[in-house]
Amino acid sequence: MIALADKMSKSFGGNLLYADATLQLNAGERWALVGPNGAGKTTLLKIIMGEESADEGNVSFAKDATLGYLEQEAVLTGGKTALQEVVDSATEIRELEHAIAQMEEQIANHEPGDELNRLLERYGHAQDRFERLGGYELDSRAKAILAGLGFPQKDFDKPAADFSGGWQMRIALSKLLLRHPDLLLLDEPTNHLDLESVQWLESFLSSYDGAVLLVSHDRSFMDACVSHVASLENKRLYTYAGTYSSYLKQREDNLEQLRAKRAAQERDIAHMETFIERFRYKPTKAKQVQERVRRVEKIRSELVVLPQSHQTMNFSFPKPPRTGDKVVELSDVSKSFGSNHVYRNLDLTFYRGDHVALVGPNGAGKSTLLKLIAQVLAPDRGRVELGKDVSSAYYAQHQLEALNPANTVMGEMDSVAAGWTSSEERRLLGAFLFHGDDVLKRVSVLSGGERARLALAKMLVAPDPLLLLDEPTNHLDIDSVDVLERALKDFAGTIVLISHDEHLVRAISNKVVDVRDHKATVYVGDYDYYLFKRADLAARASEQAASSGRASRTDAAAPSASQRPQGRNVKTREQRRAEAEARNAQNKALRSTKRRLQEVEAALGPAQKRYQELMDLMATEELYNDSKAFDQAMREYASLSKKIELLEEEWIELTEKLEEGV
Repeated sequence: MIALADKMSKSFGGNLLYADATLQLNAGERWALVGPNGAGKTTLLKIIMGEESADEGNVSFAKDATLGYLEQEAVLTGGKTALQEVVDSATEIRELEHAIAQMEEQIANHEPGDELNRLLERYGHAQDRFERLGGYELDSRAKAILAGLGFPQKDFDKPAADFSGGWQMRIALSKLLLRHPDLLLLDEPTNHLDLESVQWLESFLSSYDGAVLLVSHDRSFMDACVSHVASLENKRLYTYAGTYSSYLKQREDNLEQLRAKRAAQERDIAHMETFIERFRYKPTKAKQVQERVRRVEKIRSELVVLPQSHQTMNFSFPKPPRTGDKVVELSDVSKSFGSNHVYRNLDLTFYRGDHVALVGPNGAGKSTLLKLIAQVLAPDRGRVELGKDVSSAYYAQHQLEALNPANTVMGEMDSVAAGWTSSEERRLLGAFLFHGDDVLKRVSVLSGGERARLALAKMLVAPDPLLLLDEPTNHLDIDSVDVLERALKDFAGTIVLISHDEHLVRAISNKVVDVRDHKATVYVGDYDYYLFKRADLAARASEQAASSGRASRTDAAAPSASQRPQGRNVKTREQRRAEAEARNAQNKALRSTKRRLQEVEAALGPAQKRYQELMDLMATEELYNDSKAFDQAMREYASLSKKIELLEEEWIELTEKLEEGV
């Protein structure tokens, strides 16, 4: 056991967050702390960290346990470089290093005896801990962590204070990971990371030998690295073993059991109350009536309390104006910032209905590309042109600053929702989780997450046909991300999205643009197709490099004609090894191709079935008489047609590769 939060209760004013909450954190366990907005997740982290106190209960730790806490915001000052800031944060390692040096000096000058033996024992423990904390590889580990979180090597020596807020958060996370505390507390650690950095962090945490407790809205991230889930709901803390997806299933299974038990209790009460009412005044039944009255009271005292369902609202977002087929075109675009050449001669075109995810390492130019399309930035050379009847809406974190602090939430909506009724505005705000008196709050008192939701709701009141979104899920909770995901999946216009949330990217993208090395490579397909193609290209490049290396080694090691045995073809050891490596690489590529073929076939079957259902539905007169249902069916039909065409093309490509054995 590293930490135990035992029977914790916490209230703010008259609002009870949770009562009798118990959570034990053990070495090697990685916990996700989940719950609706305002449930008290960050507060619980701060109580464990000792920054806030509980009303009841206590927190205890294993002897000498170390803690590390990553908050949602970090500000770095001073003149240290990014690398110095990270290395110098390992204070325990530095202190151990100093203590070990002192003990070595004492040992060298100490007489033999019991005191020396005790000193040697302390010295051994200190060395073991120094080694476990990575003291011998401190600089190399700091550089590896910075690189894993997206810092190019040239930025290691840049002053930490010169980085933007998002990059300073990465430095703060790097400091924490280098310290390697026994208990790691992380509040939204994936905010400000790109997809590749998120994947690196997933791998790092998956092998972490201490305990981890994290709050995140990124379900793919939680599925990849957590082993347990603690859920704050209905003012209680419930614990589950498994990933986030496993928690959802267990929670629903538990809820079904609770519903069944509640229904059985209500049936028993109804039956007994019927008996009581029927025989209440019959003397011969008085004993049975009293017995049933007692049983009803007992059941009522034990009545199962069903948890409140999450507040969600279905909202049909307005359709954007229809545009021409070509939505935006970049021709021969170049862009530099001083000596940093981001793009040279870039050509790129997006079409109506494209839902594009921009992916690639941080600093490669994803946000720059989005700003060029939004015409927030002008290219140094070339042109960026929007298509016929195309207007765009651009969302980035600075859009939150454009909200008027003096307005109420409803007033802010009034400024863009001309012609909307109050009830229509409330329905839209409800879809973004502003309920009841929430709409009367001043913008100035809203949290970062609430401001983000309000800005997104304003954008979707009368959406432009081209939506440009830069990390829209930062500061949102899981319920808010679900609302946004539903809105974007059904959006009939064009979307260009940057997000570190793999679940969101996977859910909405039908085209992926990989931005790296001053280029933008287009993959016409979903995110899983992009991952498959990237892995396939990497495997081919690796095999080509290995083949070139083997050829050069074989040429160098091959015996001359006079040295070779006569009468039979004898292969050298290098040739046999090269052939074995080639066979292994080919088998690995074939396995990857077969796996992707299975995924494509699994997606193609349901898509074709739904396509046929829509064809049958559109042949009915009832659908034509319901214009709203008809428009929705037509949008789904168009989307499925494109999806099936892409899947069928990929299916043909994959089967041909298998037939050719490559």
